[in-house]
Amino acid sequence: MKHLGPIAAVVGLAVAVWLFWREDAHAVLTLMRAAGAGLLLAGIAHVLPMLANAKDWQLLMRGAIKPKLSAVLGLVWIRESVNGMLPVARIGGEIVTFRMMRQWGMRPAAAMASLIVDIQLTLISQVIFAIAGIGYLLGHTVSGSVELAANFAWGLALLTPVLVLFSVVQHARPFQRLTHFFNHVTSGKLATLVGESARIDQSIKRIWRQPGIVTRYLFVWQSLQWLATALEIWLALYFLGAKVSFLKAVALESLVQALSSAAFFVPGALGIQEGGFLLIGSALGLDAQTSLALAGARRIRDLIIFLPGLFAWQYAEWRRKRQTEVTQ
Repeated sequence: MKHLGPIAAVVGLAVAVWLFWREDAHAVLTLMRAAGAGLLLAGIAHVLPMLANAKDWQLLMRGAIKPKLSAVLGLVWIRESVNGMLPVARIGGEIVTFRMMRQWGMRPAAAMASLIVDIQLTLISQVIFAIAGIGYLLGHTVSGSVELAANFAWGLALLTPVLVLFSVVQHARPFQRLTHFFNHVTSGKLATLVGESARIDQSIKRIWRQPGIVTRYLFVWQSLQWLATALEIWLALYFLGAKVSFLKAVALESLVQALSSAAFFVPGALGIQEGGFLLIGSALGLDAQTSLALAGARRIRDLIIFLPGLFAWQYAEWRRKRQTEVTQ
């Protein structure tokens, strides 16, 4: 299993290269060269959805220590960078940022609860926007759109049990029950973890019992995050010479993100993202070269935003080690 990520990355890269070669890589690169610095601007615009994500995540951080928005923005940056660039199945970023929150002095239960609820609510909002994307696809049908929209609808239908589970699990004390089980199996060797697991469950419950926070997260900040991410798409398409409506950019982004999330085990969604832009872009009336140039623009975004994020993470780790050495 430890080799699954690297293998998936190699296969995904091969698929991406094949797609570019099949659809005339020279024409795709010509489009990207013509767009020039505009693609850099579209990539830098990713700071806006990261800022919205930082604000909604900050809402979930309860307890005595409440990080400033700038600090949470740094967490979002590092989390996205680790999840987007490394073969960590989209969970390595959560592990890294949990450690950072603990270093700030946040209680384990509060830090873990904010991460778990953030993942839950993000998935719910993703389903909502994917449904909106399917609706747009059905209302603006071009060749093959109806069948594609139907396939997406079936995929979302399979996610319904997951959303139901989210609503039920808040009352089932999953962490406490699981720790009790392993504590029993190990003859009491995990007794110290039982209390912490119970506190995590209680912290998750407390967040979900505040409808104002959940509502603001889903319908204010998550909505702004989706719209800001769609702005990246719209800007990139504008500089690529494709004049599309902002609603089309929102639909394209929502459906491509749904595909990328489904393929969470593929590092950076290599191949999946390129195929998604090609498939959904074609269904929305974009030609193949423009769709793949847009996928290339997304990779430029990853390089100028996420690659520095990995260096920021390593710098934070270096500072932590230095501080530890000084205090010893």
